[in-house]
Amino acid sequence: MIKMPQQITPNMFKGDTKITNRKLSIHDAKLKKVCNSFENFFVQQLLDISLKNSNIGGKGSGSDIIKGLFTQGVADSSNGAFGISEILYKHLSEKKK
Repeated sequence: MIKMPQQITPNMFKGDTKITNRKLSIHDAKLKKVCNSFENFFVQQLLDISLKNSNIGGKGSGSDIIKGLFTQGVADSSNGAFGISEILYKHLSEKKK
């Protein structure tokens, strides 16, 4: 059986911006990870809709694949950059108390 650490620091997660001075419990760490995943999904959906009629991936049968890879890459690299995950994390962690 794998033992999980009792405390996880915020720096263990990609995209943490402002929550850096306190330790996170395992529940908080999981919540933070889910919030970051939601932000990635949201940004990718936003980009997919915004670039639907653009020629950023060229024209032809492969353009949709190129657009999809582009939007996924941008969403993954901007993990937490828009602040949506932090707002969601703060709201949900306050509700837990």
